[in-house]
Amino acid sequence: MYRLLIADDEALEREGIEWIVTRMMPNTFEIIHAENGRIAIQKAYEFRPHIILMDIKMPGIQGLEALREIKAHHPQVKMVLVTAYEYFEYAKEALAMGVKEYLVKPAKRDHIVALLQQLIDEIDQEKRKRDEEFAIRDKFFQLLPLAETEMALVFMSDQVNETEVGQLADILGVSIDQGCAIVLALPDMGQLSHQEPSISKKNIYETVKNAAKGLIKHRTGCVVSSMVYGHMAIFLLERHMTKDAVLREEALGLGTKLMELLREQRGIDATVGIGSVGTDIRGIRRSYFEGVFASTYHKQWGSLCLFEDLAMPSPGGPSDQTADPVMTEHVAERTYVELAIKHLREEREQRTWSVIDDAVTFIQERFREELSLEDVADHVHLNPHYFSKVFKQQTGETFIDYVTRLRIDKAKALIKERQYSLKEVCYFVGYKDPNYFSRVFKKVIGVSPTEYRNQL
Repeated sequence: MYRLLIADDEALEREGIEWIVTRMMPNTFEIIHAENGRIAIQKAYEFRPHIILMDIKMPGIQGLEALREIKAHHPQVKMVLVTAYEYFEYAKEALAMGVKEYLVKPAKRDHIVALLQQLIDEIDQEKRKRDEEFAIRDKFFQLLPLAETEMALVFMSDQVNETEVGQLADILGVSIDQGCAIVLALPDMGQLSHQEPSISKKNIYETVKNAAKGLIKHRTGCVVSSMVYGHMAIFLLERHMTKDAVLREEALGLGTKLMELLREQRGIDATVGIGSVGTDIRGIRRSYFEGVFASTYHKQWGSLCLFEDLAMPSPGGPSDQTADPVMTEHVAERTYVELAIKHLREEREQRTWSVIDDAVTFIQERFREELSLEDVADHVHLNPHYFSKVFKQQTGETFIDYVTRLRIDKAKALIKERQYSLKEVCYFVGYKDPNYFSRVFKKVIGVSPTEYRNQL
């Protein structure tokens, strides 16, 4: 039911409009009365009407002034001026406020009903649009973790598709011009969970991710990997215009704050390794390998190590103890990196299946319609080319083959029921041309629909 506020200083006018509305549009409106502009403002705050019929000339606060006040706090409300005067005197001011409709006293009941129905249709259409936007946003935010996991995998693996990387960067709103990796190493999670049940991988992951996203500067992009084998990687990403020293300083500050946060909130001594600032995907990946190496270099929990500081001999250590970038990459790949990439791929597989399940459900509901690959890709908010590739990988069939199989399986079931003609079956399963349907059926089953029915 919609709420209609009638504001007029003449009670007969208000009651007349109410009588028309309740008689000709029953069970449509909850009607609120206001005898002047001040009360109209109060009632608008209290009842939040969908539509307001406002008389221009009233004692005290005038109609346009009252509408201006109401519109400022309730921008979605539909406003209609009711006047016994020529509308053009107020048209300019009213249009500026968003008033697009008016009634001239005495208004005919057909005009009142038609106007209210038009406004109801507008309200319903706007609501549908908002619902669709909310649904799209909801799906988009559901896909963000998948995109972030995929992007982290890009920086941790050599298998890179430049087109997909660009799309992922656009989805996440980050730049891949340059970046710096922070690798967080944690003590044995199994022992920690046993000692303190409140400490779990999920709790620590959420603590680190929320802190990282909240602490970085607005202009800096941030991608956080999942926790794998007691490690997390945080990639700070920037455009070329940022100086290396600035990004390095930000990484150092964030690494220090994360260590303090885990110690204070979770009682955990983490070790942090920070790679050097790298350019483009390869440079950011190298920074990650350096961060892994630096996070395990000191063998002491609760320490922070910059890879760049390891280029010189360690104080008090052997003089040949330096960080060779080539050896760094090999050491990292042999240990944590291989396990991390394997885990992330498994996680990506699971999330991808969730998206494909959504797509399959959508196809099964709509396969009788003119359904295209682009329609389904749009439904799950993926690029059509990328969706086509992932769909084939996950289902073992191309999109066309999958839809064809659904249609032919349904056609076989309908033919077995013997309730429909072959032409009716053709239309029912989504084909417009019986001859084309017959050719497809024979290609899939090996016999024509007529032969198949005869065999039964």
